[in-house]
Amino acid sequence: MYDLAIIGGGPAGVAAGVYAARKRLKTVFITEEFGGQSLVSEDIQNWIGTISIPGEKLASDFEAHLRHYADQIVDIKKGEKVEKISKDSSVFEVKTNKGLYKATAVLIATGSHRRKLEIPGATEYENKGITYCASCDGPLFADKDTTVIGGGNAAFETAAQLLAYAKSVTLLNRSEKFRADEITTAKVLSNSKMKAIKNGIPVRIKGDKFVTSIVYKDNASGKEIELPTEGIFVEIGLLPTTGFVKGLVEMNNYNQIKVNPLNQETSVSGIWAAGDCTDTLYHQNNIAAGDGVRALEGIYVHLRVK
Repeated sequence: MYDLAIIGGGPAGVAAGVYAARKRLKTVFITEEFGGQSLVSEDIQNWIGTISIPGEKLASDFEAHLRHYADQIVDIKKGEKVEKISKDSSVFEVKTNKGLYKATAVLIATGSHRRKLEIPGATEYENKGITYCASCDGPLFADKDTTVIGGGNAAFETAAQLLAYAKSVTLLNRSEKFRADEITTAKVLSNSKMKAIKNGIPVRIKGDKFVTSIVYKDNASGKEIELPTEGIFVEIGLLPTTGFVKGLVEMNNYNQIKVNPLNQETSVSGIWAAGDCTDTLYHQNNIAAGDGVRALEGIYVHLRVK
């Protein structure tokens, strides 16, 4: 029987795990792997306090930091996937692919995964010109011709970040209208290095060792057009990793867990959520870590102060 079950090995989960250890909350920490979405990034330059760090190194640092303080307080279950959470009276049961754990409180920090581009060449050239994180990888494409796939706010925010580094940015939107707000759209498109293509549906990625071009179909004419590019940033949506808790806690239309922004508590007393799996407005490594700490402070009050 544990005080707390933490699910997720990204910045939110690990930050909460370190604080749980230092506050001496008997915790089971369950994660398939450490690092979260940053694991696949070659160079992260916005993790506060660290000028530049590969995603794999950041992930190993997360694990090392948690294990350093774990002692006999935090029981780390690496390589396990949570399948379901249920509530039995005042106790939560967390079922994984390898076991069953009981805890008084639960913190869900399973993050989200980016919707992948599913066209020929997308898998082959991932991390070889195709990336899903402008904040992490944008500076690697300095003075290069780049392409952003998507038409929402995330796509335009990615384009705005790239304009600080890239030689040019072309946004490829599959419909006639952008989903981003008009102010953001107008501001980004006013940049002389920026271009937008409407009604362009990605067909395939071409390259050698790295990406050299993307072929798209012009929806209006039906013709295929090849666009030379050295970097492709995909922003076609995020999928929160929350299926295992669906029906237990309240979610929005995107299956993000709704939380109280003051303490990260969900609609179910005793369950908190932090990071990219929640409905908070912004999602970043540093923000997720803060969410995890905020949640843990609330959990500690719930378990020890009341």
